[in-house]
Amino acid sequence: MGSERRVVITGIGVVSPNGVGREQFAQALAAGISGVRRISRFDPSEGRVHIAGEVVGLLENGYISPKDRQIVARTVPLSIAASEEALQDAGLNPAQMDLEARRGVGVVLGSGGGSHEFTEEQYRRYYTGQLKRVSVYTVPSSTWGALPSELSMKFGFRGFSHLISTGCTSSTDALGYAFQNIRCRVTDTVLAGGADAPLAPLILRAFEMMRVLTSSWNHAPGRASRPFSRDRDGFVIAEGSWMFVLEELEHARTRGAKIYAEIKGYGSTCDAYHRVRLDGSGEEPARAMRLALEQAGKRPEQVDYVSLHGTSTVLNDRIETRALKLCLGKHGYRIPMSALKSLIGHPQGACGAAGVAATVLAMRDGVLSPTINLDEADPECDLDYVPEIGRHRKVQTALCNCIGFGSKNSALVIEKYPTADDG
Repeated sequence: MGSERRVVITGIGVVSPNGVGREQFAQALAAGISGVRRISRFDPSEGRVHIAGEVVGLLENGYISPKDRQIVARTVPLSIAASEEALQDAGLNPAQMDLEARRGVGVVLGSGGGSHEFTEEQYRRYYTGQLKRVSVYTVPSSTWGALPSELSMKFGFRGFSHLISTGCTSSTDALGYAFQNIRCRVTDTVLAGGADAPLAPLILRAFEMMRVLTSSWNHAPGRASRPFSRDRDGFVIAEGSWMFVLEELEHARTRGAKIYAEIKGYGSTCDAYHRVRLDGSGEEPARAMRLALEQAGKRPEQVDYVSLHGTSTVLNDRIETRALKLCLGKHGYRIPMSALKSLIGHPQGACGAAGVAATVLAMRDGVLSPTINLDEADPECDLDYVPEIGRHRKVQTALCNCIGFGSKNSALVIEKYPTADDG
């Protein structure tokens, strides 16, 4: 196998509730602008929850034809839009690549809900007497594994084309999978990230039945997502896509690519505890973070910043705080951490990629996004969550944490790549 290779991020693309496009997203993060709003895709008034982190302003027809849009899930135009921006940012034009070059690009997408929204609509048509309107592509377009195929077909990439679906950790695991494949010489370039679009009536009702969504802030959507706050009572469901171009370091250097950051380590564990609830000890999330740090060759005291999972549920926030203390020890009290979900809601399997995008942009700009709506912290959540206002801070090494249904825990270690401005 030879020595393990280094993996860098050379392109970022974003479709987020608080900003369509990488730079709009970065500006919204720095300013603490929420993308949570009343749902416009359908009338939510029959249920208890009327709000979500909904993407607005994306012209889907600019990325997929109206005819094709009728036969695919919303995750497809979301992921194509973010992927196009990431590829352009990386200086890669698929149309100018020869066959051999396109065979060298893999695709791996993380998605927790995949195509549920599309499938739900087909069932709705069937059960309301609209059988003729049910898509002949219901089976292939309801198959989650078809999502990365849509990206491969769009750009002509002939490398592996895989879907990782591990709940909320899906896109963190997708990035970890891409990292491992480049590191172990399977390929030089991977288009990787996450997309989810769970905004549909039945999906929303099902989450309501689980009692994990907040219904207390329909009157003030931007105040609804409240990670680590004493009065939090559930998360805000959301959608979006965050995509990256990952490359082997020398491959990126040879073609003169701009390099944002390097992925240094990945760790993943399972509590093996419950379908939904987390093990209260926090031991396995802590171990996932330690594994990532060990692979990165980093000590806890070298971490400058943590991108938190921070869902805004009572148990998750307390257990994540506990896990960070187990992993980082006293150093955990000395470094800033922030919860992106306070600004965008919870985009399910895409949330890990969202956190990585926010972290890399914070490294680039030297501004940490705040955890908004943290009026009064839970006494059991006593770390530095960068409350309310963004903070100017240079970050060299960051830990991006993710926790999911089914007792899943995954983490990535990201390191800023040196530039001329770093002296």
